[in-house]
Formats: sequence, C-alpha cells, structure tokens
Amino acid sequence: MSRQLKLGAFLMATGHHVAAWRHPQVPANAGLDFAHYKRLAQIAEAAKFDTLFVADSVAAPTQDIASRMARSDHFEPLTLLSALSAVTERIGLIATATTSYNEPYHVARKFASLDHLSGGRAGWNLVTSDNAAEALNFGRDEHIGHAERYSRAREFHQVVTGLWDSWEDDAFVRDKASGAYYDPAKLHVLDHVGEHFRVKGPLNVARSPQGQPVIVQAGSSETGRELAAQTAEVVFTAQTSLAGAQAFYADLKGRLAKYGRSADSLKIMPGVFVVVGQTETEAQEKCETFQQLVEPEVGVALLGRMLGNFDLSKYPLDGPLPELPLTDSGQQSRQKLLTELAGRENLTLAELGRRIAGGRGHYSLVGTPEQIADRLQEWFEQGAADGFNVLVPHLPGGLEDFANGVVPELQRRGLFRTEYEGRTLRENLGLARPQNRFV
Repeated sequence: MSRQLKLGAFLMATGHHVAAWRHPQVPANAGLDFAHYKRLAQIAEAAKFDTLFVADSVAAPTQDIASRMARSDHFEPLTLLSALSAVTERIGLIATATTSYNEPYHVARKFASLDHLSGGRAGWNLVTSDNAAEALNFGRDEHIGHAERYSRAREFHQVVTGLWDSWEDDAFVRDKASGAYYDPAKLHVLDHVGEHFRVKGPLNVARSPQGQPVIVQAGSSETGRELAAQTAEVVFTAQTSLAGAQAFYADLKGRLAKYGRSADSLKIMPGVFVVVGQTETEAQEKCETFQQLVEPEVGVALLGRMLGNFDLSKYPLDGPLPELPLTDSGQQSRQKLLTELAGRENLTLAELGRRIAGGRGHYSLVGTPEQIADRLQEWFEQGAADGFNVLVPHLPGGLEDFANGVVPELQRRGLFRTEYEGRTLRENLGLARPQNRFV
C-alpha cells in the first residue's frame, strides 16, 4: 500500500477560534460537557482519525480580558480521555502533561493506566509549559527558565520510560494453582538518581499493551527539536508556509540518525486550521462570521499569550507589534513565527490579533474540500508532513465539516485509510512496539 497521511483531531472545548463560544451553533458550556466530547470522539473515530488530542495548562487565565474568552473551565485531559476510552474502540487518545509541574512517577502511572483502559491507545504529549502563571500554583514565584525546563524534561522522560519498563510483558503469571502472582525475575527496579529526580520504582502498573504509550512533543526551538529527535515519536508543529514546513521536516528527520533512529520512527504532523465550505465563497463567509465576533482586545490578549506571556494592553491597537525580548517563559519558536508574520505583512497589533484568532499561528486553509485536500496533499507529498493535527474553528460543526467533506476527498485520492490498520495507536501510526530495555 502506498504511503498514507495521518490525521489528529485537536479538540478545544468550543473550538479553536477564540470567539467560537459566542456562535449560535456552539454549546457555550462545552468545556465541562462530557456528552459533547463523546460526540466529537465518535465523529472523529467514524472518520478514521488516528488520534484525539487534548492540550492542557495547569493555570486558569485570570487577566481582565479572560472574562471575554471561553478558556477558563475545562476537563483535566487524562480524566476526560479515560472516560472517552470507554465509548471509543480504535482512535488514539493523546493528552498533555507538563514535565515542569508534575512528578515522573505520577505521569508514568497515569498514562500506563490509560493505555490499559483503552486497550493500547494512549499517547503522552510531553511539554515543558509555556504559561508562566503555572508557577504560582506550584510554590514558585516565577516560571522555570527555558534551558532548565528542557534539562528537566529530558531527565523526566528517562524516568517515565524507565518506569514503563518496570515489568516484562509476561511478568504477571497470576497462577492460582502454584500461588505465584508474578515472576520476580521479570521485575526491574529503576533506582534512578539524577540532577532533578530520585525515583526508585518499580511502577505499580503492569507493562501496558503498547509496551509504552506513544511519546508526542510540540517544541520547535533548537532545544525542543533536539529533545524531539532524541525522544519523540510524533511531533506537532506550527508552520505557516510549505517552504518553512519542508525545512523543519528535513531538519528534524536529519537529526534522528545520531540517535540510532530511522526516519519512519518519528511522524511530523503540522497543525492546520481549517474552515470548510461547499464553495469557496461559503467557506470565506463562514470564516468571516467568526472573525466578526472577535473583540480587538481579546485578539491582542491571545496574541500576548502566544508571544510568550507579554501584556500588550498598554500598546495602541492600530500601532505595530512592539519589539519584545526573547521569551524565557513561553514558546520561543511561536514568538519567532508571529514576529516574522507581523513584519512580513506590516500588520498592526489589532490585525495580528485578529489574524491568529483562529489558528494561533498555524497554517490556515479556508475553502472547499477539494481545495483543502490539494494543499494537504502538496505538503504530504513534498516533504513537509507525515500527517496533520486538525484545528477547526467551532465544535462540533467544524469537525463534522472536515469529516464529511475533506476526509472522503483524501480517501478518494488514496491518501487516507478507509479502515483502521489495528487496535493500538502504534499500529495505526505505523510505529514499532518498543522492547523492554531490561530484557
């Protein structure tokens, strides 16, 4: 079979557009409505998406303008995905958990449990936190610096994956006749002592169906790319042009060999913000409906957050993006991307805020299923992507538009599956099941 692209459904309560919650077709209370998420999961699974992805932050936005956004109340993602595992069968379940404000044992245990609950469909999106406000919830006065966050993340990953190998696959014999519950020879105590962590182990969860849940990352800075090349199996990234995406793809794939990895061991899935219409005019009108709901101050507040936690409220809306120092608490790659966009198109602060109100700096496509499929095919076939993390403006409608329009067009072109390849996330993504390091 010819190479086929992968699709992730990036779920964000009411949708990715910052003003989506105000749209009459969107349930405003979606962030805490399990029936809503169940519907989304089943739409995506019926369309044969590879994954559901739920991002996270461990701080609620509380600045004055936050009261104008639907970003302050939502489920904790592992709890949500555990519930969704019971109403789905094949689709992967990826949740974000930060390495800055968690402990490795907790994260290892929770994701191993989700992998068992789902029959092998769990994925961990390893992040270092780009929201400085999180520090205040964990006994700190300021956020951990960029370099230290990545040093901690690298060791955190070592501990988590080591704990996942605490038991060999067949360690638990559970032999009632002999009285042997597990084979002691197949237990491996990690006994990790490092710069950031001391963790003895073992994990009190058996080795999971996938051997280990799939490791996902989203860092695109130099440090983030190196960590991804060493540890990640899926990378989410924000790229705004084919050339930029090709350069990122080639750079990251080119780093794998020094870690003894093949190009196929890492799937690169850029985010793509998609508005689908039966005609191009309909799609543009649909997009403009959401744009008209964006209050300028809300767009600028979102922009400040995406640039690296800067307060832009004191700058004139009709003025240019001010020169900002390199963020040490946010995403340096996203700051670079948005600063370049503002300069290239000579956008005012309000215009830039409005521009990112939907995709937050991701590649944006507004058009018919055929037009959108053309662009996805181009990126996929020209060395820019192995698949895409799909962002839609509003939920559930935007996901239904993509599932009912774009997916059939990709299938017609032979670019996307019509049936799942297997029951686990690794099988469907084409990723190998890792060997236990102690065997």
